[in-house]
Amino acid sequence: MKDLRIVFMGTPDFAVGILDALVTNNYNIVGVITAPDRPAGRGRKLNESAVKKYAIEKQLKVLQPTNLKSKEFLKELSDLEANLQVVVAFRMLPKEVWQMPEYGTFNLHASLLPEYRGAAPINWAIINGETKTGVTTFFIDEKIDTGAIILQKETDILPDEDAGTLHDKLMLLGSDLVLSTLERIKKGNFETTVQKNATDLKLAYKIHRDTCKIDWNAEPKNIYNLIRGLSPYPAAWTLLYNGEEELTVKIYKVSMEEAKHSFPHGTLVKMKNELKVAVKNGLINLMEIQLQGKRKMAIKDVLNGLKLDKNAYLR
Repeated sequence: MKDLRIVFMGTPDFAVGILDALVTNNYNIVGVITAPDRPAGRGRKLNESAVKKYAIEKQLKVLQPTNLKSKEFLKELSDLEANLQVVVAFRMLPKEVWQMPEYGTFNLHASLLPEYRGAAPINWAIINGETKTGVTTFFIDEKIDTGAIILQKETDILPDEDAGTLHDKLMLLGSDLVLSTLERIKKGNFETTVQKNATDLKLAYKIHRDTCKIDWNAEPKNIYNLIRGLSPYPAAWTLLYNGEEELTVKIYKVSMEEAKHSFPHGTLVKMKNELKVAVKNGLINLMEIQLQGKRKMAIKDVLNGLKLDKNAYLR
């Protein structure tokens, strides 16, 4: 049985769930590497990463390098004398870093690799209408998310699931998978699987603002999947044209219905306490939105304070 000395690398909340599982199960975490503090908000106050906050709370040693290739950082990392590195939602590592420990460096990725390599696998799986996804542990190599697979675990994507609920589900699933991976590495009784490198793989590109813009001429199912795949963050958006007013609107929750109508796509249809958008062969029922300059609200609360022009539409 190997005695593991682990360096953990990660930044967002997703990584905190996995780090907490390691701490709870008494793994020896000799250091935590996370992103440097960054200014955020109107006051540009320095904001610590979720992983840093957790690591400090648990009195773990924290390093926040700006340059992963610098001699100073590489020496600090070497001085920790780790024999294994665990990476969750961090940046790409140089070879000098991932080759350093005796037992290698493995990554947890929130997809069933080789599908959905990249920065936003949870979002893209929902946006593309997948019904299954999962988590994968693999040893890091020179390219992004291409290394030899250690273990995988699959789960369903429910029809009404959004990126937020799937994130939390995969975080729990990922915690279990990382613990199973560590047990196998400790015992030295595991085999890896080389990833296939097909040309038709679906990728999980970084989400940009343009990715989040809703096209009301698209198929209703595609609109529905885009909205839930971007909820609660960064959120799908559209422009509201309400008389002389033009407002940006973020949309967080909707439902779909088939309906015959003659409205142009994007037309807003108000029905009592409901607000619907005319789309191809149906209507998108707005349930939770955020008007520019306002907080996120249920649609009935929005309608209480919004005077809607009879010709209002979304584009």
